[in-house]
Amino acid sequence: MAEKYEVRRFRAVEKGGPGYTSGTDWLRGVGVGFYDERPKDEFVDKVMAMYRVDNREMTGVYQTGTVAPHSMAADVPVATFGTLRKDLNIGYGRQLEAQLVTAVTVRGTHRRQGLLRRMMTEDLAATKADGVALAALTASEASIYGRFGFGVATFERSIKVDTGPRFRVRHVPTGTVEVADRKVLLDLAPEVFERVHRATPGSIVRQDAYRQRSSGTLGRNGAEDDSIRCVLRYDAAGVVDGYVAYKFSGWDTKPHAMEVVDLVAATDDAYLELWQFLGSIDLIQRVTWAEAPVDDPLTWALEDPRCIESGENADMLWLRILDTVQTLGARRYSGDGSLVLGITDSLGFADGTFTLDVRDGKATVAEAPAGTVPELVLDVAELGSIFLGAVCPVTLRAAGRITEKAPGAALMARLMFAVERPPHCLTHF
Repeated sequence: MAEKYEVRRFRAVEKGGPGYTSGTDWLRGVGVGFYDERPKDEFVDKVMAMYRVDNREMTGVYQTGTVAPHSMAADVPVATFGTLRKDLNIGYGRQLEAQLVTAVTVRGTHRRQGLLRRMMTEDLAATKADGVALAALTASEASIYGRFGFGVATFERSIKVDTGPRFRVRHVPTGTVEVADRKVLLDLAPEVFERVHRATPGSIVRQDAYRQRSSGTLGRNGAEDDSIRCVLRYDAAGVVDGYVAYKFSGWDTKPHAMEVVDLVAATDDAYLELWQFLGSIDLIQRVTWAEAPVDDPLTWALEDPRCIESGENADMLWLRILDTVQTLGARRYSGDGSLVLGITDSLGFADGTFTLDVRDGKATVAEAPAGTVPELVLDVAELGSIFLGAVCPVTLRAAGRITEKAPGAALMARLMFAVERPPHCLTHF
């Protein structure tokens, strides 16, 4: 493989600078992998500018020999891999820096050459050597990433909400909702999201693209999306603590529907009042949202919960723990207790036997003395799944994914790893 391919890593530079075309060619390789239309130059330029804001690193695998006549040029990578670093809320407002993995592609004509494994293992090793304790990704295919030690840690669901006569939210408003120009979200969206992020386990700091898309500044192929509409929610003091960006599905769609592009609410009142607004829009009978929480307060606030038609729950955030002691020691725990965890890791980053001792919510984590018998045995992927409290260790034990050596150890883990509110990640990457 080393003779056929070369791995290159680089970051985005300003347009016109040396190496700018490397980024644009890399982006073309990503588009090939995800079957996207070839983007216009305006769109590519905007994407490269956002990559600079996020300090994103691009990795590409390139053919070293002469490519076949008439085939795609050698400057376009046959495999791509992108990374950036953002903080993850790991419960009770605590933050842990995570390596976010994105834009993973391998061209169909170059599969089964070990390209993905090489990119992934090299990046995970470099990340751990850099002192970053965990990595995260969102997966387009669920069967790929478990073998690299990633485990599903949060979920989301798509919903269709009937906003006809049955739609009534049992909530007395404490603030106001007002229509605003969509472009105010360029400044307001990051401010509101920061409050949400601090309060929500599983939340990841957003990349620059979110404010661009929610405001309609970055639409398809770089053009502005004038179909985006925006409302803001103000609390009793007049402070904006929530917003929803949404768009009309068109008069040809029956029933007439609005699509939620981005809904961010820093308080429970703001969340319900934004839904009260969405349910009151004239001539609209349905509101759809592709990224709704699984454990949704709206369900319990509606007089008729059957107004919500829920799609299948989908995995969202996957976590890969690289340093067991650092990761487990970083978070606060809901229940006191002690556990001895036996962690397996085929890549060798996080394996071993570890003691987890929690007093008053604070953890002491250490490698166990030689010969210590673990009370729970689990793969590093399962450790990633239970880390944020969204996946129950008792359920994983029943599924044969966790081995309980001491009776009650899985239940103890469930109580200890619980967090203050249901985990939810509103950041795709």
